[in-house]
Amino acid sequence: MEEIVKVDIVFRVDTSKDFKGTIFALFPHDVCTTNGLVTHYQHVGQHGSADYRGCIASSKLATPEQYADLLAEMVSIGYEVTVLKKQNYNKYLKSYYKTVI
Repeated sequence: MEEIVKVDIVFRVDTSKDFKGTIFALFPHDVCTTNGLVTHYQHVGQHGSADYRGCIASSKLATPEQYADLLAEMVSIGYEVTVLKKQNYNKYLKSYYKTVI
């Protein structure tokens, strides 16, 4: 049986010139590097690390219709997703300190 992974996700639509319209998922409380980057996920490339604030600055909040396919993909690979609109900074810091220490 596949393990279910509970995650908080902020779905965004890229507004930058090169990737305009790309839907991606930020894991705002999953710090994956010692310099504070968080995990992100998208159809092309799948998992990676991202600067949360940089991504927020170059994107806008995705609508449920826009992120439906990406959410379905994430659920199909074992994620139980809680969709958020923004990061809880205290929760982020807790994850950051676990990663750094």
